[in-house]
This record gives sequence, C-alpha cells and structure tokens, in this order.
Amino acid sequence: MMKKLFTLIMMLFSLAGFAQMPSGGAGKMPEWKAYGKIVDEQGKPVEFASVVVLKSVFDKDTKKEKDVLVKAQQTQLNGDFSFSGLPMMAKLKLKISSVGYKTLEMPLAVSMPKMEGGAPKPGQQPDPAMMAKMMAAMDKDLGNIKLASESTLLDGVTVNGSKPLLEMDIDKKSFNVSKNLVTSGGTAVDIMRNIPSLQVDIDGNVKLRNASPVLYIDGRPTTLTLDQIPADAIEKVEVITNPSAKYDASGSTAGILNLVLKKNKKSGYNGMVNVGADRFGGSNIMGNLSVRQNKVNVSLMFMNMRMRNNVTGNSDRSSTIGGTQSSIAQDINSKTKGNMTFGRLGMDYYVSNRATLSVAGFFGQGNFDPTEDLKITTKINGVTSFSNRLSNTERAFKPRGLQLGFKQNFKTEGEELSADLNYFGGDNSSNAVYSTNYYNAQNAITGNQIQKNIGEGNNKVLTVQTDYVKPLKGKITLETGAKIQINYNKNLNNNTLKAVGSDIYKDITSASVNYEGENYVYAAYVSFAGKLPKLFSYKVGLRGESSKYDGSLLANNQKFSNEYPISLFPSIFLTRELSKTDQLQLSVTRRVNRPNFFQQIPYVDYSDSLNITRGNPNLVPEFTTSSEISYSHSKGNSTFLASGYYKYTNNLITRYLSQEINPISGKTDLINTYINANSSVTYGTEFTYTTKLKAFWDLTANLNFYNSKINTQNIENAQVTDALWTVFGKINNSFTLPKKWVIQLSGDYQGKTNMPITQNQGFGPPMSQAQSSSQGYIKPFYGVDIAIKKSFLKNDIASATLSVNDIFRTRGNTQVSYGEGFTQTYYRLNNPQLVRLNLSIRFGQMDMSIFKRSSKNASSMDGMQMQ
Repeated sequence: MMKKLFTLIMMLFSLAGFAQMPSGGAGKMPEWKAYGKIVDEQGKPVEFASVVVLKSVFDKDTKKEKDVLVKAQQTQLNGDFSFSGLPMMAKLKLKISSVGYKTLEMPLAVSMPKMEGGAPKPGQQPDPAMMAKMMAAMDKDLGNIKLASESTLLDGVTVNGSKPLLEMDIDKKSFNVSKNLVTSGGTAVDIMRNIPSLQVDIDGNVKLRNASPVLYIDGRPTTLTLDQIPADAIEKVEVITNPSAKYDASGSTAGILNLVLKKNKKSGYNGMVNVGADRFGGSNIMGNLSVRQNKVNVSLMFMNMRMRNNVTGNSDRSSTIGGTQSSIAQDINSKTKGNMTFGRLGMDYYVSNRATLSVAGFFGQGNFDPTEDLKITTKINGVTSFSNRLSNTERAFKPRGLQLGFKQNFKTEGEELSADLNYFGGDNSSNAVYSTNYYNAQNAITGNQIQKNIGEGNNKVLTVQTDYVKPLKGKITLETGAKIQINYNKNLNNNTLKAVGSDIYKDITSASVNYEGENYVYAAYVSFAGKLPKLFSYKVGLRGESSKYDGSLLANNQKFSNEYPISLFPSIFLTRELSKTDQLQLSVTRRVNRPNFFQQIPYVDYSDSLNITRGNPNLVPEFTTSSEISYSHSKGNSTFLASGYYKYTNNLITRYLSQEINPISGKTDLINTYINANSSVTYGTEFTYTTKLKAFWDLTANLNFYNSKINTQNIENAQVTDALWTVFGKINNSFTLPKKWVIQLSGDYQGKTNMPITQNQGFGPPMSQAQSSSQGYIKPFYGVDIAIKKSFLKNDIASATLSVNDIFRTRGNTQVSYGEGFTQTYYRLNNPQLVRLNLSIRFGQMDMSIFKRSSKNASSMDGMQMQ
C-alpha cells in the first residue's frame, strides 16, 4: 500500500512541472489583443486593481492632445486582465491604480516583426513562418506588471467602504465575519452563531438545515474542531449547501463549512494581539504576525484559551423493561476547566511570478477536566431510592499537522495547477472516575460503587490532492482533479469496577476494548463550466469515489473489513441572469455517507453505565440527493436571497435507543446503537436579507421554514416522531455611532424541531448528543446577545469590546425522547449571561525600507518591471 501511495504522490507533484503554451489566436486587422497580470513587488497578484486603456486624440478646441477612455476593467482574484479589439493604429497607454499602490502608466503598442527578404512580390505566397510571427504579435502577453506599494503606515488611510456581508457564487454563499463584535475573543463556534442558515446547539454543535456539515479550512478538510479555532483568525465563512463534484462526496450530507483565514496581502509586516477574559474565569490571548518581503511571506499565529464552563440541568426518564417499571430523575450540575494552546507557522515562497510553494505546520495541546454532580432519584416498582454520582474526568489531546502545497498559474487567463499534501494527527488520553453513593430514606450512605475508565488513542489523516483548471474554446472552463485520503485510528481502553461492599477493583473485560483501524478513500472528478448566451451559466461535474476500511479488536485479534466499490456522484448548477440585479440559480447533487469504523464495531461501550452504546456491523452507506433553487435580488446596499430546497436520503444512518440484553450484566437494558432507517426527507424555504437601513445601521435577517421526517418503518416496534414543520430565525443589527462607538445586537429563535441527524459519530455515551434523531424532538428556545466596541489610539489601531451572551438565560435546550418502553426529558443550560471583555491592538507597516538589503537594486522598486 505504501509503495502505491508513494507512486501516486510522485505522479501528482510531477504534474507541477508541466506547462502549457499560451493560446495564440490573432485579432482581425486592424485590431489586436493585450493581456497580462498585475502583481505587487513580491509577485503576489493584486486583485480588483483598476486597469484602463486610454487613447490620445487631438482636441480641436484646445489644440492639444487629450486622453479618452477606450476600455476599462478590474483585475481578477489572480491579478489577470485582458483587452481585445484594441485599435491597431492608435496611440494607446495603460493606466493601473489600486489602493495602497502607486499609480502606474505605460505605453501600449503592438510590435510587428521585421519582414526578412522584404514584402512578397505580386502573385507570391507569403512566408508561412513570417505570417505566424505576425499573427502571434497581434496577441500580446504583457507579462507580469509590478506595482510599487505606497510607503505608509498600515491603516494610515481610511477607505470609506467595506466588503458586503453576503457574497453569492454559483455553488456557495460567503459571509464576511472579520468585523463581527459579539465573537471577538471567542472561537469559531461563536462565529457560527452569527452566520445566517446555521444553527448552534448548547454544546457548540453546528447544524445546517438540521444536519451536521463537514468543516474545511481554506478549502481543505481538517481534523480541528470549531472550538479549537480562534474567531479573530477568520476572514469569512463559506456555506456550501450543495457541494459540487470538486468536493468530497463522502461525509455529511448537510454540506460544507469552509473557514477562510485572514492573510497578509501587502508587503511589509502586520499583526495583531488580542487578550480577553470572561466572568466565569475564562481567558484568552491570541497573536499573529505576517511578514512579506521579496519572494517570501511568513506568518505566525499563536493562541491560548482558558475555558470555564458551567452547566445546570435535569433529566427524567420513565421505562418499562422486562416487566419492571422504573423512573430515574437527575439534577445535573457540571463544570469544566480547560486549557488549550494552539500555534501555526506558515511560509509561502514565490518560486516565480506564476508558481508558489507553501508549507505550514501547526501544533496544539489541550486538557479538559470536567466534573459532574448528579443527584439521582430512582423508583423501581414503587420503591424509591436515592444516589449521588460524582464524576471526575481528565482529558488531554495533542494535535499536530503539516501542509505542503504547490500552485502554478499559466499565462492563459484562468489556467492553473495545484497540488497539496496534508497531514493531521494527534494523541489523546482520558482518565475518568465515577463514584456513586447510595442513600436510604434517612439520607445515610448505605453503599458506594466506583467505576474507573482509562483510555488513550491516536489518529492520523493523510490527504494528497491535485486540481487543474483549463479555459477551453467557447469560454468553457475545464476543472479536474484526483485525491487519496488515509485515516488511521487507534484506541486503548480499560474499565474497572469496585462494586458495593467490595474493596477490589475488577476488570470489566467485555467493556474494555482496544481497537485500531484504517480507512481509505480514492476519488477523481471532472467538471465543465461555461455560459450559453442569453440563456444561463452552467457548471456540471461528475465525481467517482471508492473506499474501504480494515480494523481489528486487539484483545482477540478479531478482524473487520469492508470495501465499497466506485460510486458516481453527478452535480449540476445553473444560473440565469434575469437582470443586472436579479439572479436565479438551480442545483442538483448526489452525496454519500458511509458508516465509519467506530459505528460498525460490534462491542458494547460501558464507559458510562448510565449511557451504554453498541456498534452495528450491518450498517450500509446512505445516499442523498439534494436539490435547491434560489433567487437573489441586489440593489444598492441591500441583498435579498430566497431559497427552496429538498433532500432525500435512503438508508439513513442514525442513533437508535432500544431494549437489548446487556452483555455486561446479562439483563435487559436500554442500549444506544446505530441503524439504517428506511429513508429521510427534509424540505423547506429559506430567506436571507442584508441591508443598510441608515448610514449608521446595518441589518442582517435570516428565516428558515423546514419540514423533516425520518421513516423507520423497516425497524420492528419503532416509535418515531411524525413529520414536523418548524421555523428557525436570526437577526443581527450593527450600529455605528459617533466618537468611534459600535453596538451590535443579535438574536436567534429555534422552534420545536426534530432532533438533528447524528452523522459520523463514533463510540462513547451520547451525553449531550440527541438520543436518536428518529426518536424525539427539541422544544423551542431563543437567545439574545449584545456587544459594545470602542476604538481608540492613532488610526484606531486599538479597540475594546464588551459582550454579553444569552442575556435573558433563555438558550436552555430541552430534548424529549421516546421509544420502545421509555420516555425521557433532558434539559440543560450552558454558560448563561456570559460577560466577556476583549482588548485588541493592531500593528504593521507597508514601508519596505524597514527591511534593509545589500542588493544594489534595493531601491529600484518604484516603477514597472516586465517579466
């Protein structure tokens, strides 16, 4: 296997050395074409630069020459521009300008090759080679045109304008979050609470249309979780409800969340330091620094967060099992102390003006110490007893990773090749002690039971991927790529129990499991994008994926494996421009969610005797077909987006709670497992509106009506929730006040809804997770947040932000579950009225003279250079 992997890696990266000849079509006389790329002093593309072609004409009135506009455009994200139909005999010049750079003017003329041997005689055919040179001269590549940066302090110039909150693309919606106040000093979880379309539950689990999406960072999958990413490092969030063929077909059928991190785009250096604290004793410090000079860009990010979480709640369960009627009532009080450190060091090296090599490494370390106090009242066949379970847990993890990337741009506009290698890994450990005291009616301790669980694990993910984009004739763009991903997981777990009246800890061998497994995914895709004049733009693609996994239980060397053959996943995206302000989009995709290794191993997880879990080796993959139609209207500072969506899944994988024989005790018990439901259907409509109501007031509103239903008719004696219509809404107001004050007021409401689909969950007790997405619902709740920000010091480089989350203590989460012989209500409230104070200061300078060089040409960067 490793030999095959090495061969594939070498093949992918060898593609980076392949270069295409630039396309050459000639313009008709007397017109010609000119194109090139605008870059900064280090060869980095300058996006949205203004490029105009001016023609010098004689003014009869003033008797002088004057410049008149011929053509104008903005550079693309990669700095490219292109003009066709330029007049042959006119006197032209190119004028380029962009904020932060010196305006550049240069003559623009076509240079015809010298005709060897003179012009052809009458009746004589022209020299084909000479004609080819002349035709090539009519298609002029200006190469890379460099702009010199203005030598000014960072933030020394105030630009009256900002990026729109919502940006639409053919297959995604982008939300700019860099100026969100409520999230300052928090994590990416806090960011998600303020993104339209996204729902965040009490534990920070994110839902997109009532299912869990896959997390990407800068366009690539990651093993990091949202609470491990600082909010202040995020530039924007891309919500991809219907991923195209370019993205993995496997994983969550809910879609993809891609976090785009902030990057340094100017020469010089810049950075930020952010410190904060909250009323529960939590604190955070985060700093980043980026330095760019010549062909090197280096970035460093470091953060440390000390977390203090407080949860209160209660639970009531009634059941009839094996003729025994029982009820269990719990009062819950839990606290978590945690500390997390994370760092990332990255470097971009510009091998040439069109080739970039990137490398980055990250490390992390975290430990969490949750404690829980459960006061339990148990009634069995009318007899009441009391107990108190105290749990103390120590959990630690050490993530690490390495990213290698290569990107090659070509002279042909839009053509590029990229290759990436990503490695993520980590170690984790846990040590839990559950001590239960039993009481009589006089509140005296009658016995004590102690359960200990010691575990450790390791995971590794290796991903190799290549993508190639090539513009074809007829304004069609080809995009293709290949990918291989290998996941490795290992877990060592040991359970011991000291029963009531005993002083000896005995191993629970049937609940102490050691396992390891590997999962392989192979994929390739191809897509075509283009435009049919006066009809619509399109993007159609096809992805092929296959996978397999191998695993074993280490105690008895029992082997498990499964192999899924190649499946095809088409995707179609259509966009119709109704007018300059109105747009209609339609998309249809197919995706898959394969059962993971953890969900399939048939052993009982008894690490928490109150929540027992077992895998199901008979699970099969689920396939989902999703369709969505969207209408958007933009006018001035306002954007309105309306979407209708429908999603059908067969063989849905979900948790399921049922009565089974507990292999540990030999008695009938309630055990959480995984099943393939017959199918599930989700459909609804969503509305998003962003506007500037007043010069000082920005508003964003989101409303989502949806219906969801899980069909479990294939499960014997199943009791499931009926189809349920529900509503979810968010509103965010931002007020810019005099004297550099800003206030942000936001709120959200979740109506009664079915529990979210529990995809890709592994072993372990459900704890805060829904017991089963097919066996219950969540009661309505709402929450309100507020934040106040004050900017100060020269150029507003410093700011202080005071925020309060869940002002009215209303984000309590109540889950109601029911099934064969049981009903349960579970309520929890996490960190209400959290007050956080955050201080941020920015620094930087774009004056490259701070980096003294010995080169004789160190000061010759004030003009244009041609490559």
